[in-house]
Amino acid sequence: MFYARRNAQGEIITLSVEASAENQERLDSNHPDVVNFLVKSDEVFYSLDTDLIRVIEDLVDVLIDKNVLRLTDLPLPAQSKLLSRKKVRNTLKNSLNILVDNDEGLI
Repeated sequence: MFYARRNAQGEIITLSVEASAENQERLDSNHPDVVNFLVKSDEVFYSLDTDLIRVIEDLVDVLIDKNVLRLTDLPLPAQSKLLSRKKVRNTLKNSLNILVDNDEGLI
């Protein structure tokens, strides 16, 4: 059971497990509006997490390039994850490279 607060458009903007002056509308956890709110929140966190992961990867790369950190300083699982993600990014980057450097003979 949740207690919700809605905006002027009727969308849930906050949920709480306890009633308050702001959150008074009582809704079941399987109510479509509750499910929609939680899914949207999860998508926002996922997007922020993926952005932060990329920042951390770039930071590790910079520290390694400047010899502040060695990849081998990190635990083996971290090394493996970083190398795997770098490999996937490079593979995707190369597969999306549709520009041809030398276009002789194309037409």
